[in-house]
Amino acid sequence: MEKELLGLSPGKSECDMKTRFKVLLPLLLLVTLPTLVQAQLNYMNDNGALTITGYTGSAGAVNIPSAINFLPVTSIAYRAFFTNGSLTSVTIPNSVTNIGDAAFQFCTNLTSVTIGSSVTSAENAFGYCTSLISVTISNGITTIADSMFLNCTSLTNVSIPNSVTNIGPGAFYYCTNLTSVTIGSSVTSIAESAFYACSSLTNVTIPKSVSSIGYEAFYDCYGLTGVYFQGNAPSLSVGSQVFNDDNVTSDNATIYYLPGTTGWPGFATISGKTPVLWNPQVQTSYASFGVRANQFGFTITGTANIPIVVEACVNLAKPVWSPLTNVTLTNGLFYFGDAQWTNYARRYYHLRSP
Repeated sequence: MEKELLGLSPGKSECDMKTRFKVLLPLLLLVTLPTLVQAQLNYMNDNGALTITGYTGSAGAVNIPSAINFLPVTSIAYRAFFTNGSLTSVTIPNSVTNIGDAAFQFCTNLTSVTIGSSVTSAENAFGYCTSLISVTISNGITTIADSMFLNCTSLTNVSIPNSVTNIGPGAFYYCTNLTSVTIGSSVTSIAESAFYACSSLTNVTIPKSVSSIGYEAFYDCYGLTGVYFQGNAPSLSVGSQVFNDDNVTSDNATIYYLPGTTGWPGFATISGKTPVLWNPQVQTSYASFGVRANQFGFTITGTANIPIVVEACVNLAKPVWSPLTNVTLTNGLFYFGDAQWTNYARRYYHLRSP
């Protein structure tokens, strides 16, 4: 019977059987190991779906399983990991749809988070995780929840995927070291106080999908110098103070908009800021276009004093754009010369905002 269970034919020797046991034993260990890890997670069963309610382990890195005992893990409960000081990183699987309020709040040693693609609710989930520096938000998430990263003061950059349509109230409130944010192309609303007091932000690009920005969304972002809108002016509530600052002398953010977009006179009335047309153009008809003094160059014109970045690549099929210079169009004019152009069989240029 034992030989049959192990898949050994009656003709096999006892030596063959021992060899098979040696092969089988590591496989048994691999099968049982996740059970040991899962034993450190407390959970409850709700009609065949599991909710993680707590963690008793001491491992710094926790990968929450997508299933336990063949049942899907779909939720992380209210305060499940609250104030857990041992947690340094967490990976949340695509099976999870709900992260409870304050689930990871005050996990002050948490430095890295990966959030699966199915999460629809995560209010204040990572609030006061003051060591959090790396956040991966999977494509598929549609909302950055209310106060989701409240007071994550070590977070320096974040990329919001194109699946997201709403950035909730206070989502990145008081993330004082946030220097860079990429807002996905499907976001339609940025709620009140979403980036309140993100004082290290210097430039923000608002995609054309955004139709509304809430009260004080970028209030007290006193490092902010440029806000670049790719579409029409979004709606603002009267007195919204979207880009204002407690320190009026450092309230230096300039609003830039593109040619052909609409609604900017009204935006100026409500926001208290006069938008500036961002319209740089390469003048190919100027005498300066082409090779001069062994440099390939061209003149750029546009609204006076707008900031621009000149970039280049060598393959338009798979472009990797490299910045060449960052300049301001003083008096609406700038001559760009590329002394390195002879080092390439071909080189392409374009202009973008900082």
